[in-house]
Amino acid sequence: MAYVDPDYKSKKEFKEAVEKGVQHRVYSPGPFPPNKNGRCSVEGPHYPKPHRWYADCQVVDGVVVSVK
Repeated sequence: MAYVDPDYKSKKEFKEAVEKGVQHRVYSPGPFPPNKNGRCSVEGPHYPKPHRWYADCQVVDGVVVSVK
């Protein structure tokens, strides 16, 4: 799993920001780096808050280009 900044409270907020053209780079605080190209799973809100949403994203050069 990966995260994006800023820390969105909902998947809807994240998806709307991506559709408006806001660039988001995916990152993982753990030992396993996220995919830089292809599919990537993103979750939020960030730890230590409980995760309430998950999104399947398409990533190109580390930047989210679409959200499902």
